[in-house]
Amino acid sequence: MKILLLGGQGQIGYELGRSLAPLGELLIPHRKEFDLEGPFLGTSLPWQDIRVIINCAAYTAVDLAQKEQERALIINAKAPGLLAQKARESGALLVHYSTDYVFDGHKVGPYTESDKPGPLNIYGKTKLEGERALETSGCRYLLLRTSWVYSTRRKNFVKTIASLAKGKKELRVVNDQVGIPTSAEFIADISAHLVRELMDQDHPGGLYHLSPRGQTSWYGFAKFILEQLHLRGKVTLKAQRSENSPGKAQRPKNSSLDASKLAQDFNFHLPPWESLAKRVLREGWA
Repeated sequence: MKILLLGGQGQIGYELGRSLAPLGELLIPHRKEFDLEGPFLGTSLPWQDIRVIINCAAYTAVDLAQKEQERALIINAKAPGLLAQKARESGALLVHYSTDYVFDGHKVGPYTESDKPGPLNIYGKTKLEGERALETSGCRYLLLRTSWVYSTRRKNFVKTIASLAKGKKELRVVNDQVGIPTSAEFIADISAHLVRELMDQDHPGGLYHLSPRGQTSWYGFAKFILEQLHLRGKVTLKAQRSENSPGKAQRPKNSSLDASKLAQDFNFHLPPWESLAKRVLREGWA
């Protein structure tokens, strides 16, 4: 089975390269070979032989997207639509990742798949348009919304806090936005499980939330990181409200995702976010 993995150099993509390896032959083109901003449908890939297309490439610069709206739209919405077209033509399964930022954050409690989206920023709006492109395409797809992704690679909250803690005596972190930290390793392992299940059975796929259990604030997550790295006493952590943070794009106050539907439909256990974070911190910064 041939599996096309796009965005293989990113946080989730790198882990998918490991978790998907036992399932089939992986095709992982570099961005220079397969640019989502370019006319990629004309590439010489063996489209008819590809059984699974996995797209974890995205425009994720939330603040910069407010300025680069057209670029964010092309990568997050138009490109997934074209991939869905290819998947429909070849009969491939399309796996695509979306975000908790499609919600406005006004709900009390975690969001389910049936809750109405209402993105607050351009990034969330373009990701939602990408979702709708899949839903109206007629292809077989698995659309996975996830949240607060981190790993030992690329730019993310864990790496930022760990780096800043080495050179600063005080850190200020937002405490009025809550969500669920989700490791790229966890996303990749569950994704591989889902692909295997969908290729072995006649499951229609669809929209699911993918995150562990529990929730925390960015401040709570930063505190947890510093404690695990034994830096809590060396750095003073201070809470601040989101309106006092330097970000240009508005973020949802609550972006927690309820992944119980996914766990129930595919029969697996949702671990607490803390256990996943401890593992990544031990592997990357121990």
